[in-house]
Amino acid sequence: MPARILVVDDIFPNVKLLETKLTAEYFDVVTAMNGPDAIEICEQGLCDIVLLDVMMPGIDGFEVCRRLKASPTTAHLPVVMVTALDQPSDRLKGLDVGADDFLTKPVDDTALMARVRSLVRLKSVTDELRTRALASRDYGIGDPLLAATAETGQNASILIVDDRASSHERLQSALSPFHAVQVETDPNHALLRVTEASFDLVIVNLDLQGYDGLRLCSQIRSLERTRHVAVLMIAEAEDRTRILRGLDIGVHDFLVRPVDRNELVARVRTQVRRKRFGERLRESVQASLELAVTDALTGLHNRRYLDSHLSALFDEASMRGRQLSVLVLDVDRFKSVNDTWGHDAGDEVLREFATRVRANTRGIDVVARFGGEEIVVVMPDTALDGGQLVAERIRERVECEPFAIHRGTRTLNVTVSIGVAARQANDQNAGEVLKRADEALYRAKSDGRNRVVAAAA
Repeated sequence: MPARILVVDDIFPNVKLLETKLTAEYFDVVTAMNGPDAIEICEQGLCDIVLLDVMMPGIDGFEVCRRLKASPTTAHLPVVMVTALDQPSDRLKGLDVGADDFLTKPVDDTALMARVRSLVRLKSVTDELRTRALASRDYGIGDPLLAATAETGQNASILIVDDRASSHERLQSALSPFHAVQVETDPNHALLRVTEASFDLVIVNLDLQGYDGLRLCSQIRSLERTRHVAVLMIAEAEDRTRILRGLDIGVHDFLVRPVDRNELVARVRTQVRRKRFGERLRESVQASLELAVTDALTGLHNRRYLDSHLSALFDEASMRGRQLSVLVLDVDRFKSVNDTWGHDAGDEVLREFATRVRANTRGIDVVARFGGEEIVVVMPDTALDGGQLVAERIRERVECEPFAIHRGTRTLNVTVSIGVAARQANDQNAGEVLKRADEALYRAKSDGRNRVVAAAA
């Protein structure tokens, strides 16, 4: 897949070697010979993944990675450290500062390319989420990137799928001080447990007795309910083919035996952070979508939502020959509430009015604030007489109990007028039904308010 790789190394031959290999695999390559230049390139959004040397003058690779992962602008960038350092302490330090992987030179070309492709795929998903989530700032719900970057990767819910007691006991012992860890020894039950619970991470032993661990990984990654769960596989060092295959099908990370306790903790933390980063972005996108179609004061749908859904419901009812009713409700003398008691009191009345309307309608009904003190209710599969019954129930519910204002220190008697109309066979569009309901509302106002009037069939 097309992607731009940033190669960072202060030794020119090393840069050219990696550039040649990556270009041969159809990646675009940009280069930097020092830490500050690398950070600047990343901040400008000019790369998709960073291959980073550790030993550089000035700012070393560890510090570059730490800065990238600490910044909301660049925290989503995958970083792979490629270095001659080969001590476990070096690998752990790289993972601790946020690196997604730590590869020791000389690097196996096949393994490097598999890792790069895997991380590029993950980043492409994150990029789409980031773009959508950034739009949520326009709705005043905060900076989603700042919140996502603050994630610590601790206190995760983890499932270990491993039928070897000696193996899963060591894994559980290492992770339990930081996370809530469960073990499943029967791989046939593992997928069911993952779909039923909300795990942040699943660790799968590829060497399950009589069962293909890669198949379980693939199923977790493909099901709608579990596709966002992070997956970490554990394999034997010589099982290179299956490790590469796992990365190809979407497994997020791997460890080879013997498993280093500290590296396990660090890799789990990294994957949990990345998983929750994506969750925060998805939550931000969902919140912005809800705000786009929700009235901020009442919590009902807004006019934009009503316009699109009324037409869709009308078209479906017309096509299937089904009933459809529309109610237009208006609080009586609402202007006097604002003039006498203030706009804060008016807002309290509208919120309570919306609550009572919603409580007396069905889940399939569309209830939307039409503007000002007007609410429109669209009722699928409901004839005119059924619409009248619901309207009368709402009218009574509004009239029967005074509305609290000024934070409950006072109450007001409030009434509502309601116009009702139903789809007719000769109606050409939803606007005709809405217009008749609005005209019926006008008659209810003219006839003395606090009443329900149905449009003539």
